[in-house]
Amino acid sequence: MILAALSLTQREIVRFLRQRSRVVGALAPPLLFWFLIGSGLGESFRPAGATTATSSMQFLFPGTLLLIMLFTAIFSTISVIEDRREGFLQSVLVAPGSRSGLVLGKILGGTVLALVQVLLVLAIGALFVQDTTWSSFLMSALVLFVVGFGFTGLGFLLAWRLDSTQGFHAIMNLLLMPMWILSGALFPANGAPAWLRFVMTVNPMSHALEALRQTIAAGSGAMAAGALMTSITLPLVVSIAFALAMLGAGLWLVQVPRGGQLS
Repeated sequence: MILAALSLTQREIVRFLRQRSRVVGALAPPLLFWFLIGSGLGESFRPAGATTATSSMQFLFPGTLLLIMLFTAIFSTISVIEDRREGFLQSVLVAPGSRSGLVLGKILGGTVLALVQVLLVLAIGALFVQDTTWSSFLMSALVLFVVGFGFTGLGFLLAWRLDSTQGFHAIMNLLLMPMWILSGALFPANGAPAWLRFVMTVNPMSHALEALRQTIAAGSGAMAAGALMTSITLPLVVSIAFALAMLGAGLWLVQVPRGGQLS
């Protein structure tokens, strides 16, 4: 299983290098949203406790990293539909060995691609937007890996049951964009109505964003190590549980026939 998973992961990376326009598709929209929204808000929006004129840009920065992960998940898992059309997926499924390698390889490949892109933006942000340290950078990388694995797994689940790339994009945008907006990426939960705060609380992306905010804040010296471990425990546990749930659902789904088609 491990060898099959690593082979499929390598294939996803090679495919990515041959389709470099995907980098623009994954990076440009989130960065553009971040710059335009952050610049437009300026000093008209000031998160609680913020004192600097750039506070809106800093507040939106973790959400931008999360959005890059989501865009990459969409672009990477769409390969499931493409592989089915080309016949590659059927070849993998009838080959000897466990189907678990297919699930793990697809999800892991998309996660690695997303992580490389988002860490590049995080490194640039550390220079111009948010102070950071090596320890907080590594903790943020760990959080981003978990988040990327979970949402790439969600993309795999949707792509496995769909045959149309257009339908896949529509459903992913319909599902993931509201999840991102209601994660607290654009506005804090404490200013929202009670029913909206409840939705934000049960949204797994809210916990992913909170874990990322805490690790980034630790790099700026705004939080002690003990306080970080206390505040990050629940969001990180929820994010890990979501990632494992998506992996488990994917492992189960590949065993279920797809309406008479080979699966």
